Amino acid sequence: MLPLKEKDKPIVQKLLSAGCCARCVLRFCCVSVQAAYRKPPQVRLILHEEHVFPPQPAAHWSLIAKLEAGPSEEDAAAAVKLKDEESRVCVVCLGILQDLCGPAQALKVCTVKAEKYEFDTLVLSVSLPAQLCVREHSCWLHVKKELREKSIAVDRDDLIQVKEAFKWIMQGLVAKELGGVSLFEVSVEFTYPETDSVFTRMAVVKALEKIADAKFLKHYPSPPAQPTSSCIPQDVQCLHMSVFVAGRYNKFCRSLPQTPWVIDGERRMESSVEELIAAPVLSSFRSDGFNFSSSGREDVDVRTLGNGRPFAMELLNPHRSRLSRAEMKQLQETINKSSDKIRVRDLQIVTREAMSRMKEGEEEKTKSYTALIWTLKPIQREDITFIDDIKDLTLDQKTPLRVLHRRALAVRQRVIHSMNTRFLDSHHFYLGLKTQAGTYIKEFVHGDFGRTKPNLCELLRTDTDILELDVESVDVDWPPSIPE
Repeated sequence: MLPLKEKDKPIVQKLLSAGCCARCVLRFCCVSVQAAYRKPPQVRLILHEEHVFPPQPAAHWSLIAKLEAGPSEEDAAAAVKLKDEESRVCVVCLGILQDLCGPAQALKVCTVKAEKYEFDTLVLSVSLPAQLCVREHSCWLHVKKELREKSIAVDRDDLIQVKEAFKWIMQGLVAKELGGVSLFEVSVEFTYPETDSVFTRMAVVKALEKIADAKFLKHYPSPPAQPTSSCIPQDVQCLHMSVFVAGRYNKFCRSLPQTPWVIDGERRMESSVEELIAAPVLSSFRSDGFNFSSSGREDVDVRTLGNGRPFAMELLNPHRSRLSRAEMKQLQETINKSSDKIRVRDLQIVTREAMSRMKEGEEEKTKSYTALIWTLKPIQREDITFIDDIKDLTLDQKTPLRVLHRRALAVRQRVIHSMNTRFLDSHHFYLGLKTQAGTYIKEFVHGDFGRTKPNLCELLRTDTDILELDVESVDVDWPPSIPE
């Protein structure tokens, strides 16, 4: 039995007579029981028997049961007639909920097996031709009057959409064939060549919302005319939702940029932190591409020491979505053995939402540095000791000249929370700093032609410059530390 009521009978008859397939009949009757749509296409026979032909008394069998038991000549003839009707392309869904929706089509969709994706859950997306919107609107107008006369309170929005019915039928079949049900998306696209046009599906939907019923019926038949062909399935597209990998990196080289360094179309450095990390990760996850981000960035001539700088990678369309703890550890070792210029730690898979914690630290957290300072005027140890006592020094930093080509001109206030000094000789000393994230250290040291105030030149009353700079710590408590 199908989940239809006596009040649905005239609607069923009207829709079947118009040339609708059984599943579209269920849709227009607002049947939301998913199992009903998964019944074989012979469901049309049941509809005919239960809602078109009046039921027989006591000895009544369903037509399907009769067929299984061995049909009579009359039943066989009726079945042949209904089979012929069923073979016609549906006037509303254009065959999408008929032959294009079932185990055979699921097998075609599952050719994605050859691409060797690994996943846990499946998302099935469907793209339908705009022609379906017009035909559905036409059929809705065809039954609307009947609904009003029967005082059946149904609105167009209550109808089950073709896309939903298709997913209800196909999702389980595809998942079963693929052996797993990791967010993996299989996209199935249908086209209808007879009415391909420049109008998008959304444009057609909006036009149908505005057009008056009378005007629509003046230009388009209701119910829709019998189509001469069905929709055509296009190539199946596969897309695995992004996987996010995070960790911390150290950079030990003073001639290695964080990202590929290209100026005027010409590459200046042979590699980068990003590329040294990405190559093994892409290989392990069999990903099509990636987006790299980090909690701030160091200049090409700056080392990153201590516990490293947090980074994250968005892996695009990965064919593998998960690695075991042992595999992640092995991947980390592979990265570390590939070059002596960098090292990663705490490598792990994270969620998209967790990545926001890394970005929060770019402006809100503190960072610690060690700089090797040169002074023009000879100095003594006691000349720099006063710097150790300076706390929470507020700087006004105009956008540095060296980054003005990529950052807006502005004056930004930054705070140096504390400093300490270590005397080397009459022209050199080490300066340790703990600062607000986003502070330009080099500009604080040499003043950037007065664009950063106060600066170290003013404090020492001599020209100063920075010879070496190391990032000692980035105080962002993310990603979680993983014991070695």
